[in-house]
Order: sequence, then C-alpha cells, then structure tokens
Amino acid sequence: MSVMIKTEAGDGSYGTENTMILVIDVGNTNIVIGGMEDDRILFQARYSTDRAKTEDEYALMFMDMFRLENIHPDEIEGGIISSVVPELRKVLMLAVRKTTGKCLMILGPEIETDLEVDMEIPGQLGSDQIADAVAALAKYPTPLLIFDMGTATTLSVISKDGVYRGGMIIPGLKLSVEALYTKTSLLPRISLDKPAHLIGKNTTDCMKAGAIYGNAAMMDGLIERMEEELGEEATVVATGGLISEIVPYCKRKIIMDKDLIFYGLQILYRKNKAARERNRQK
Repeated sequence: MSVMIKTEAGDGSYGTENTMILVIDVGNTNIVIGGMEDDRILFQARYSTDRAKTEDEYALMFMDMFRLENIHPDEIEGGIISSVVPELRKVLMLAVRKTTGKCLMILGPEIETDLEVDMEIPGQLGSDQIADAVAALAKYPTPLLIFDMGTATTLSVISKDGVYRGGMIIPGLKLSVEALYTKTSLLPRISLDKPAHLIGKNTTDCMKAGAIYGNAAMMDGLIERMEEELGEEATVVATGGLISEIVPYCKRKIIMDKDLIFYGLQILYRKNKAARERNRQK
C-alpha cells in the first residue's frame, strides 16, 4: 500500500512513497521527529518534551502528526530513537508501537556504531552526540568540530583519523539567558532577536548583545583553540535548534546542518537492521 506524503521541498507538492522510518531525537527541551526514506526527509515535527505525559498521550500526538502529514502508519518500516531523557525512552517506544505496530531501536550500548571513542568512560557519551558524529563522519572531511546547540551546547572533537577524542559541555544559550532573568532582581526576560547595536544602549539590548555576540565569540574562540590543540584546520559543523540565532554572527566558517542527527540516526538504523537480518539468516 502506498500513501501520498509531503516532499522534502515543502512546496505543497506530493509524491507517492512506499516506506519510511521514524527518527526521533528526544532532548531536554524538545522532541524532534522526522520521517525519512533513503536520504530524504519527508516530514519533521517538533514538540515540547513533557516527562509527565503517558504513552497514550504520546500515542495521540503521533496519531495527530500522521494525520496532519497525510501518512498511514502502515507505511512506516520501523524507527530509531536517541534520547537524553531516560524516562521517556520506554514511553515513546510504547506510543510508537500502539500507533504503528513497530518497535523502535534505542540508540544505546547494544547498537553498532563503528565509532571509535577515545574517552575515559565511553558509555557517558550522549546518544545525540554519537548520532551527530556518525552523520558528520559520513558527510564531511576530518578533523571535525561539531557544535550541537540545544538546552546545553556540546562540542564534539573528531580527529583526522576519525576517532571521537572528547569535547565540551557548555550552558546553552536559552539556559544562560533564563538564568539571568531568574537569578537576578532587575534583569528582564528577553527575546533572542538581533540587538540594535553591538554596544548595548539599554538593559534589553545589553542582554541581547551579550547572549548573541558573546556566544558567537565563544564559538570562534573555541574553534581557534581546538585547532591549535589538533595542530590543523578543522571542518566545523553546527546543528541543533539554536544555530540560526548564533552562527550567522560568528567570524569563522561554520557549516549549519540542522538535520545532522536525523541522518546519523538513519545511518545507524540501516546498519543495525542489516546486521540483525544477517544474524537471523545464520
């Protein structure tokens, strides 16, 4: 059975597709869901992360999403989830099973990644960072610096030989701005649009300039220091929900790839599906 679904172009046109996989990235602030076939993103949706929701409530969310995107659940082959919110893994697995009849792969220790991780405790590396690294290695030349800008900003460092060497975890843009509002008496809550001037002339613009240009300068400075550590120039990639607020103000060349994790999850799904099929045939 085939179904008419939106094309990646988002121009209102439709095409007939046979199968797709769900790729789900669960962050502390947002859950981002994509439908992919081959290397094409057929649709994507973003929802607030709610730890209090039940599997039935998330199942209704999936049903509404499928209805909105004109997708029949039978067309979904399977899926994979990356989650930094452990308590939602099982909830979302059950919700997807209720709505599609399919079981999700969970990006965890049992998933083959072929990513060499040179860290003291490799198991502490976030699943989102693993998926980002897998996709970046497939798409861009090494060495690599990967900024993932969400609730926290993470920096992943991949050496010339494709080894994940480590990185940084930095308070995220919105988290930092919210801390100024909640932990001070006189500073207001602000939006993250561009300030009128680099040198702020009022409290709001001073906060905006500090948040936006401060984070941009931080990224530029970290790139310079990391390249000194690596001993060579690196390909720099930025992903995550907040890249458009900061990257345009950076002085260094940074590739914006907002869907990087989707491609990483798709690669891992296909790799592990093929491995499981080979094992079944033995």
